[in-house]
Amino acid sequence: MSVAGLRRAAHASVSGLPSQFWWLWTSTLVNRLGGFVATFMALYLTLDRGYSASYAGLVAALHGLGGVVSSLGAGVMTDRLGRRPTMLIAQTSTALSVAALGFMVHPVAIAGVAFVVGMASNASRPAVQAMMADIVRPEDRVRAFSLNYWAINLGFAVSSAGAGFVAEYSYLAGFLGEAMMTLACAVVVFLKVPETRPERPAAPGRAGDKGGAEEEIRLSTVLRDGRFMSVVGLSFVIALIFQQGYVGLPVAMGADGFSSSDFGTAIAVNGALIVVLQIPVTRFIEHRDPRRLLIVSSLLAGYGFGLTAFAGSVGVYALTICVWTVAEIVNSPIQSSLVVRLSPARGRGRYQGMYTMSWAVAALIAPLMSGMVIDRFGARWLWGACAVLGTVAALGYGLLMRNLPASDGVTAAGGGPGPEHGSPAVTDAGTESAVERTA
Repeated sequence: MSVAGLRRAAHASVSGLPSQFWWLWTSTLVNRLGGFVATFMALYLTLDRGYSASYAGLVAALHGLGGVVSSLGAGVMTDRLGRRPTMLIAQTSTALSVAALGFMVHPVAIAGVAFVVGMASNASRPAVQAMMADIVRPEDRVRAFSLNYWAINLGFAVSSAGAGFVAEYSYLAGFLGEAMMTLACAVVVFLKVPETRPERPAAPGRAGDKGGAEEEIRLSTVLRDGRFMSVVGLSFVIALIFQQGYVGLPVAMGADGFSSSDFGTAIAVNGALIVVLQIPVTRFIEHRDPRRLLIVSSLLAGYGFGLTAFAGSVGVYALTICVWTVAEIVNSPIQSSLVVRLSPARGRGRYQGMYTMSWAVAALIAPLMSGMVIDRFGARWLWGACAVLGTVAALGYGLLMRNLPASDGVTAAGGGPGPEHGSPAVTDAGTESAVERTA
């Protein structure tokens, strides 16, 4: 493709999105540029503080548990307080707790603050996702979620490299640097991002009045929504597979005699491919059948990890990573768009909170799963289990979306835009009625 063609493709990828989205996108990028705790916590505890690997694992588990606990609470806050206040509270709390964590010495204090950091850092996600759904047109949502995912990975790639150099100088500087970047993210939201929460319905009218207030959406409403909870269950399965790239893969490579630098070289392919391919791949899949894309991405994820059983060199490991990275690039924006389509506008916070929790629970369970399977049966069984889980997820998406009505805005099988590609107001109404039918 010529330079002019690349420019046209890049312009088409970013054009048409509201300025509010780009400020939200900027806040996401700034936040991820400050990422330090999640990447270097284990090294900090074992190398700098001298704690055991078991204690480091416990702290990591508590950090993940904090994310699980905060997911639903943050979803409720997003709907009740609003998207913007929830983000500001979460980001400010994250900055303060991360800074405090750098000064903690006692093991109980470190574990407790790590739990708080996990809660605070995960609390903004339902609000960010709900706000994106509020401000972006239905036909642009796949592209918007893809661009946000690209910002997350770009920020992570840059911060990982920079934080490595910072850690050699001072781990405390890393904690304080993340706190400052998170505060900068909060400043961007405070100055540039207005509230987008849909207005509450009017108070109930008299008996003879038309309309009246609609039933309030509660967490119990989300739990009774069978179709949406099926999506949550499938996202948990997919997340459990992807998590193995960061918990099962390094352990398996170490057991095969590869060094940490070998793993770093192989896993770097993941971030590089996402940064390079996320936008062009999104352009390719944007108006294609989401059911087929979710099925194919599930199979690529499962069998991409399954192929790891046959890897014997860093190059082959890198090739298997390429396979499941493509699955990640396709799955993330499509699944996020599906979650929005199944979420009523006034309940997006609670729905996004439930969806976020599926990933948080997977991050908590994946280390236990990989450790148990590798210790008792060997790594090949872990990769075989990933292939089975990918197949189960593909079958689940096929069954779930086979009877998904057109009112939910699913793209037609022929690849053209579905009925949702029109007025956002009509879309929200159609989605709400669909949710009410399944609740």
